[in-house]
Amino acid sequence: MSLKHHEFIKGRGAQIHTKNQFLKQEYVTDHSEGLDEAWAIDAKTMYLIEHPKKMINKVDSPDIGLMYSMNPYQGCEHGCIYCYARNTHEYYGYNAGIDFESKIIVKENAAQVLRKQLNNKNWKVDVIMLSGNTDCYQPAEKKYKITRQILEILLEYKHPVGLITKNALIQRDVDILQEMAKLNLAHVNISLTSLKEETRLLLEPRTATLKRRLETMEVLSKHNIPVRVMAAPMIPFINSNELPAILKASADHGALDAAYTVVRLNGKIGEVFENWIRQALPDKADRVLSQIKQAHGGKLNDSRFGTRMRGEGKFVESLNNMFVLAKKKYFHGKNIPAYDLSLFKRPGNGQLDLF
Repeated sequence: MSLKHHEFIKGRGAQIHTKNQFLKQEYVTDHSEGLDEAWAIDAKTMYLIEHPKKMINKVDSPDIGLMYSMNPYQGCEHGCIYCYARNTHEYYGYNAGIDFESKIIVKENAAQVLRKQLNNKNWKVDVIMLSGNTDCYQPAEKKYKITRQILEILLEYKHPVGLITKNALIQRDVDILQEMAKLNLAHVNISLTSLKEETRLLLEPRTATLKRRLETMEVLSKHNIPVRVMAAPMIPFINSNELPAILKASADHGALDAAYTVVRLNGKIGEVFENWIRQALPDKADRVLSQIKQAHGGKLNDSRFGTRMRGEGKFVESLNNMFVLAKKKYFHGKNIPAYDLSLFKRPGNGQLDLF
């Protein structure tokens, strides 16, 4: 369904349904004058159960290196307007717009599948990232507890894990993460894009408040769980000027390291983002879009390895200089401990799962 005229949908990032490149047919309202009633967008959240045969995915990217990723959920109710994972929803028959944040696929048997994969005699230990695509602590986790089940298994197997989230629900699992951290098996990355609530509500409508995220950093660090702040993505004229302040606040709340990326609007995300900004921030829209294009070779859609996450040009150079100075100032003497990959052990008779 492609709607051109509707009221701004509060509590959602995307304001449109985009066309799924894999579907030949779609609902449209090209002749809306023929409808008896206005055709409103249905943005109610639906949970859809899936039972995958595989949970761990190998990632070999020039931008992030070699690692594994695992996603308990597909789609994300947080609704971050810039989310690079939106495009993946098309593989499930949905769209990168409102479907991505309202039709959440729940991998109900994730923990059982993980155990089976770890029991495979050919398994080679490396860090598993929760999650490579969508937030493993999004609202669905409060009900399904799949991420907690996964962490219990990873602790049992002494397997290293990295987590990235912008949800304070991770505090629930401090007991497991603390035990893993004692063995250098866990790092947590907290995503923080702004220190202004009005900006968060625009960019990330269903995420934890910024106060709660800083509190989460503090709680984790007090339990000796290594925390890194991910100031990502930086968007020109929206949050990029906050980068030093974000690093300072994070360091003050216990973060040991920091990283950032520049916004990239690959695939359908450019369409979703442009539609959103022209409604949410019409006075800034042209400036923001123009600067994003300048940072990505003149296009919103930049898939080039090496530059897609960092960008290029004067704005990017200025941002990077700002980051380097702020990190040196606020994170001097701080370091994230290295993972220990040597502790992995299949518990009990785990090998029996092979038969």
